Amino acid sequence: MSEILAFQAILFVCATTAFVASLRFLRRFLELKHERLLRAPADGIMERLDRIEAGIEATALEVERVAEAHRFTARLLAERVEPVKPLSKPERVITPH
Repeated sequence: MSEILAFQAILFVCATTAFVASLRFLRRFLELKHERLLRAPADGIMERLDRIEAGIEATALEVERVAEAHRFTARLLAERVEPVKPLSKPERVITPH
């Protein structure tokens, strides 16, 4: 009878160890699955990021156009200005005190 009891004890220890190991494996598998779901962006977010990127690129292009127009206007105005003539001395004005 002691052989049967020893066999049952060994069987119980092995079964418990296997059960605990399988539970730990399952828990880790579920944790990794949850982390992957959190890390992966949703489809709506990717579309939204693409639209934001397109908007920023369009805005940058318009800012560059405005800057080029400003430089062009400044150059035209700089070329158009006549040199400043020296001022002649104003005539003397006598004012009563």
